[in-house]
Amino acid sequence: MARHAGMPAPDSTTDILNLTGGLFVRGLTHSLVGFGVALAMASGAAYAAKGNTTMELNSRAFAQLADIPSQYTCEGSDQSPPLAWSGVPAGAKSLALIVDDPDAPDPAAPRMTWVHWVLYNLPPNTTGLEAGKSRASDLPAGTRDGLNDWKREGYGGPCPPIGRHRYVHKLYALDIVLPALHPATKAALEKAMQGHVLAEGELVGYYQKKR
Repeated sequence: MARHAGMPAPDSTTDILNLTGGLFVRGLTHSLVGFGVALAMASGAAYAAKGNTTMELNSRAFAQLADIPSQYTCEGSDQSPPLAWSGVPAGAKSLALIVDDPDAPDPAAPRMTWVHWVLYNLPPNTTGLEAGKSRASDLPAGTRDGLNDWKREGYGGPCPPIGRHRYVHKLYALDIVLPALHPATKAALEKAMQGHVLAEGELVGYYQKKR
């Protein structure tokens, strides 16, 4: 066995075995460390490629965490609010939108999340929706309507029975165009989106009935 420079000559068979074992352990340790670094880098790259980023979602009708004007509720014309977004990743193939109320029926004792609007397969180059554009004929080409918790397609505005509720508008950028969902409920959409979300955006508004 060749000796490294500065390494003392072994005095016995035991020394030789100890020396050999030490070199083996040192080499194995370096190999494991190198493998760990490579694995971490590969995992990081994979996460960066698939990890969710943030999109900006806003409305000119209300600010983040502000009250939603009555015209977009059951006490007004019940039209969908104007929405605008940016930051859709380059690899996105479609967008999905879910609007729901996690405070139903009473914010003091919520028991369910009430779904107000479900859209999917919006074109990724879409940058927003104008107020009241919630009917299928008004939506961007290719967009599919889902079912709200009134068991109908389209938008249903805030109509809380008691208290001040949150209304969460969630936008998702997906790496696929989804197949037609039957039924196209929020639960079915969320299941279909699993593993395909590239980016998310969220806008929260509040509403309490005036009368």
